[in-house]
Amino acid sequence: MEKPSSMARVIEVPVISAEGLLLNHGQSVKNNAFIILESNHPFTSRSTAMDREGGSYPSWNEKFVMELPVGAHFISAEAHSGDMFIGKVMIPVSDFIDLPENYLSFLSYRLKDVKGKKNGIFNLSVKVMGGGGKGCAAVCAPSTAVAPADGKVVDGKVVDGIPVPYQNY
Repeated sequence: MEKPSSMARVIEVPVISAEGLLLNHGQSVKNNAFIILESNHPFTSRSTAMDREGGSYPSWNEKFVMELPVGAHFISAEAHSGDMFIGKVMIPVSDFIDLPENYLSFLSYRLKDVKGKKNGIFNLSVKVMGGGGKGCAAVCAPSTAVAPADGKVVDGKVVDGIPVPYQNY
Protein backbone atom coordinates (compact mmCIF):
# COMPACT_ATOMS: atom_id res chain seq x y z
CA MET A 1 0.00 0.00 0.00
CA GLU A 2 1.22 3.49 -0.81
CA LYS A 3 2.03 5.92 1.95
CA PRO A 4 -0.98 8.18 2.61
CA SER A 5 -0.87 11.68 1.17
CA SER A 6 -0.20 14.49 3.62
CA MET A 7 -3.49 15.99 2.47
CA ALA A 8 -5.50 12.82 3.10
CA ARG A 9 -8.08 12.47 5.83
CA VAL A 10 -8.82 9.18 7.51
CA ILE A 11 -12.50 8.40 7.96
CA GLU A 12 -14.20 5.70 9.97
CA VAL A 13 -17.40 4.47 8.32
CA PRO A 14 -19.64 2.18 10.37
CA VAL A 15 -22.07 0.59 7.90
CA ILE A 16 -25.20 0.19 10.03
CA SER A 17 -28.23 -1.11 8.13
CA ALA A 18 -30.69 -0.74 5.25
CA GLU A 19 -34.47 -0.55 5.10
CA GLY A 20 -37.09 -1.57 2.54
CA LEU A 21 -34.81 -3.28 0.01
CA LEU A 22 -36.58 -4.80 -3.01
CA LEU A 23 -35.42 -6.95 -5.90
CA ASN A 24 -36.04 -5.77 -9.48
CA HIS A 25 -39.52 -7.31 -9.66
CA GLY A 26 -40.72 -5.57 -6.48
CA GLN A 27 -40.17 -8.65 -4.34
CA SER A 28 -38.70 -8.27 -0.87
CA VAL A 29 -35.09 -9.28 -0.40
CA LYS A 30 -35.05 -12.63 1.39
CA ASN A 31 -31.39 -12.88 2.47
CA ASN A 32 -27.71 -12.42 1.56
CA ALA A 33 -27.78 -8.61 1.40
CA PHE A 34 -24.46 -6.78 1.52
CA ILE A 35 -23.03 -3.33 0.87
CA ILE A 36 -19.98 -2.34 -1.18
CA LEU A 37 -18.40 1.03 -0.28
CA GLU A 38 -16.09 2.64 -2.84
CA SER A 39 -13.98 5.76 -3.07
CA ASN A 40 -12.45 6.53 -6.45
CA HIS A 41 -9.70 8.93 -5.42
CA PRO A 42 -7.70 6.72 -4.91
CA PHE A 43 -9.86 3.73 -5.70
CA THR A 44 -10.72 1.87 -2.51
CA SER A 45 -13.36 -0.84 -2.15
CA ARG A 46 -14.76 -2.41 1.01
CA SER A 47 -17.55 -4.97 1.34
CA THR A 48 -19.67 -5.99 4.31
CA ALA A 49 -20.44 -9.61 5.09
CA MET A 50 -23.78 -10.92 3.83
CA ASP A 51 -26.69 -10.52 6.19
CA ARG A 52 -28.33 -13.93 5.90
CA GLU A 53 -31.36 -13.22 8.10
CA GLY A 54 -32.41 -9.56 7.81
CA GLY A 55 -34.26 -9.85 4.50
CA SER A 56 -35.39 -6.40 3.29
CA TYR A 57 -34.13 -4.87 6.55
CA PRO A 58 -30.53 -6.11 6.85
CA SER A 59 -28.05 -4.90 9.44
CA TRP A 60 -24.28 -5.17 9.39
CA ASN A 61 -22.75 -2.93 12.07
CA GLU A 62 -19.36 -3.27 10.36
CA LYS A 63 -16.77 -0.53 10.69
CA PHE A 64 -14.40 0.42 7.85
CA VAL A 65 -11.49 2.84 8.00
CA MET A 66 -10.59 4.53 4.71
CA GLU A 67 -8.12 7.13 3.48
CA LEU A 68 -9.94 10.00 1.81
CA PRO A 69 -7.73 12.51 -0.07
CA VAL A 70 -8.84 16.12 -0.33
CA GLY A 71 -9.70 15.58 -4.04
CA ALA A 72 -12.37 12.96 -3.25
CA HIS A 73 -15.91 14.24 -3.76
CA PHE A 74 -18.01 11.10 -3.27
CA ILE A 75 -18.15 7.71 -1.65
CA SER A 76 -20.48 5.30 -3.41
CA ALA A 77 -22.48 2.60 -1.67
CA GLU A 78 -24.08 -0.28 -3.57
CA ALA A 79 -26.55 -2.73 -2.08
CA HIS A 80 -26.65 -6.28 -3.43
CA SER A 81 -28.50 -9.48 -2.59
CA GLY A 82 -26.31 -12.38 -3.64
CA ASP A 83 -25.41 -11.56 -7.24
CA MET A 84 -28.38 -9.19 -7.78
CA PHE A 85 -27.89 -5.40 -7.75
CA ILE A 86 -30.45 -3.64 -5.53
CA GLY A 87 -29.49 0.02 -5.49
CA LYS A 88 -26.76 2.64 -5.28
CA VAL A 89 -26.16 6.02 -3.70
CA MET A 90 -23.40 8.59 -4.21
CA ILE A 91 -22.57 10.11 -0.80
CA PRO A 92 -21.07 13.60 -1.09
CA VAL A 93 -17.93 14.02 1.01
CA SER A 94 -19.13 17.56 1.71
CA ASP A 95 -21.87 16.08 3.94
CA PHE A 96 -19.32 15.15 6.60
CA ILE A 97 -15.75 16.29 5.80
CA ASP A 98 -16.02 19.75 7.45
CA LEU A 99 -17.35 18.41 10.75
CA PRO A 100 -15.02 18.54 13.76
CA GLU A 101 -12.54 15.66 14.04
CA ASN A 102 -13.91 12.60 15.86
CA TYR A 103 -17.51 13.87 15.54
CA LEU A 104 -19.73 10.89 14.74
CA SER A 105 -22.38 11.83 12.18
CA PHE A 106 -25.33 9.46 11.52
CA LEU A 107 -26.58 9.63 7.92
CA SER A 108 -29.35 8.01 5.88
CA TYR A 109 -29.61 8.03 2.08
CA ARG A 110 -32.15 6.83 -0.46
CA LEU A 111 -30.87 4.01 -2.70
CA LYS A 112 -31.78 4.08 -6.40
CA ASP A 113 -32.11 1.03 -8.64
CA VAL A 114 -30.79 0.75 -12.22
CA LYS A 115 -33.84 2.67 -13.52
CA GLY A 116 -33.33 5.49 -11.00
CA LYS A 117 -36.34 4.49 -8.89
CA LYS A 118 -36.27 4.63 -5.10
CA ASN A 119 -35.29 1.29 -3.60
CA GLY A 120 -34.75 1.43 0.13
CA ILE A 121 -32.71 3.48 2.56
CA PHE A 122 -29.06 3.03 3.54
CA ASN A 123 -27.96 3.97 7.10
CA LEU A 124 -24.37 4.66 8.06
CA SER A 125 -22.29 6.92 10.24
CA VAL A 126 -19.05 8.70 9.47
CA LYS A 127 -16.29 10.02 11.71
CA VAL A 128 -13.42 12.12 10.34
CA MET A 129 -10.40 10.79 12.24
CA GLY A 130 -7.89 13.49 11.37
CA GLY A 131 -5.53 14.89 8.79
CA GLY A 132 -2.34 13.62 7.29
CA GLY A 133 -3.47 10.03 6.96
CA LYS A 134 -2.07 9.27 10.42
CA GLY A 135 -2.47 5.61 11.24
CA CYS A 136 -4.05 4.73 7.92
CA ALA A 137 -1.25 2.43 6.77
CA ALA A 138 -2.04 0.09 9.65
CA VAL A 139 -5.82 0.02 9.21
CA CYS A 140 -6.62 0.91 5.58
CA ALA A 141 -5.65 -2.41 4.02
CA PRO A 142 -7.57 -3.15 0.82
CA SER A 143 -10.57 -5.43 1.04
CA THR A 144 -10.65 -8.70 -0.84
CA ALA A 145 -14.20 -8.11 -2.00
CA VAL A 146 -14.84 -6.21 -4.53
CA ALA A 147 -33.58 11.24 -4.57
CA PRO A 148 -31.65 13.80 -6.23
CA ALA A 149 -31.15 16.36 -3.45
CA ASP A 150 -32.97 19.26 -5.06
CA GLY A 151 -30.85 18.95 -8.18
CA LYS A 152 -27.54 19.47 -6.35
CA VAL A 153 -24.73 18.70 -8.79
CA VAL A 154 -21.11 18.18 -7.72
CA ASP A 155 -18.42 17.34 -10.29
CA GLY A 156 -21.10 16.71 -12.91
CA LYS A 157 -22.91 14.09 -10.79
CA VAL A 158 -26.34 14.44 -9.20
CA VAL A 159 -26.37 13.86 -5.45
CA ASP A 160 -28.50 10.81 -4.62
CA GLY A 161 -29.43 11.56 -1.02
CA ILE A 162 -29.81 14.03 1.76
CA PRO A 163 -27.99 13.41 5.05
CA VAL A 164 -30.16 12.96 8.12
CA PRO A 165 -28.05 13.57 11.25
CA TYR A 166 -29.22 12.33 14.63
CA GLN A 167 -28.88 15.22 17.09
CA ASN A 168 -28.86 13.16 20.31
CA TYR A 169 -25.73 11.05 19.72
